[in-house]
Amino acid sequence: MYFDEHGPAHFHVYYGDANAAIAIETLEVISGRLPRRVLALTLEWAAEHRTELKENWVLAEVHSPLKSIQPLI
Repeated sequence: MYFDEHGPAHFHVYYGDANAAIAIETLEVISGRLPRRVLALTLEWAAEHRTELKENWVLAEVHSPLKSIQPLI
């Protein structure tokens, strides 16, 4: 996430030369592309941490430090 982002609430994923923005509410790719396996792992992680992603979006909107979110285990 970045400060001064525009809606809908989303997060960015980078993997090598690939990247995507994923909507937090629906977990849909709203821009970009990722390899199938990377996308599957990302969506699994995001589903587990959706509440934390939403909280970080609110923090980013008010320029507060974001909270760390655990990686997929």
